Amino acid sequence: MSLTPPRRYWLTGASSGIGAALAEEILKTGAHLAVSSRSTAPLKVLSQRYPGQVLVVAGDLTNSQTVREIGEQIAEQWGSLDTVILNAGTCEYVDAQQFDASIIEHVVRTNLLASAYCVEAALPLLRAGIAPHLVGVASSVTYLPLPRAEAYGASKAGLRYMFESLRIDLADEGIEVTVVSPGFVDTPLTAKNDFPMPLSWPVEKAARHIFAKLDNRPLEIAFPALFMAALWPLSKMPNSVKLAIGKRMVRSNPPIQDVP
Repeated sequence: MSLTPPRRYWLTGASSGIGAALAEEILKTGAHLAVSSRSTAPLKVLSQRYPGQVLVVAGDLTNSQTVREIGEQIAEQWGSLDTVILNAGTCEYVDAQQFDASIIEHVVRTNLLASAYCVEAALPLLRAGIAPHLVGVASSVTYLPLPRAEAYGASKAGLRYMFESLRIDLADEGIEVTVVSPGFVDTPLTAKNDFPMPLSWPVEKAARHIFAKLDNRPLEIAFPALFMAALWPLSKMPNSVKLAIGKRMVRSNPPIQDVP
């Protein structure tokens, strides 16, 4: 009797935050996992902890040629992928008093264009996989405009739209698509935030929640539930109300920038 082969995943942004915690959840099931990030050291530690399960494919995902080479490496080693989780991303805040378009360029390149490069590399491998599943990590910020989030919000809204269009275009091929929309999660990225983060979840709890929900292939995984329950009605308010909410959140001191 033949045994079912381990499921093969590719996870980006796997060196820290939700990605690192999600890698643990995946590997605990015995699955095989290709891991990407710009930081190689944490990925090598992971491969030592789970010998024979981890394929390290590190690199700068904003470089399209690097992503093509990662796809070729996965194809050479495995020949296919079953699940791809595009989680890599960054956040930088915009100061409208000193508007700097290069911040938007950097964040869009990291969050949206890099994801597009990964989709290009992943689709041929998913087409050769078993019950293929494409997952993109967007953000709950796409539901409601927030102050200083011009770059981050635009990049994640673009990612959401790209994945929701892909869901339609890939349906006939049997490739299912899920969008993940986290609220606030305690990660190295959000640790830089200097404003309150209501109903924030520990990163391990967020990763367990995402991984458990992925089994059912939902259209979207949005959490925490209480945060989303408050956010969703606000997103339906008139623009004047949204503006009033946003203005109350604006600070006077300069924004913190995350430079990965």
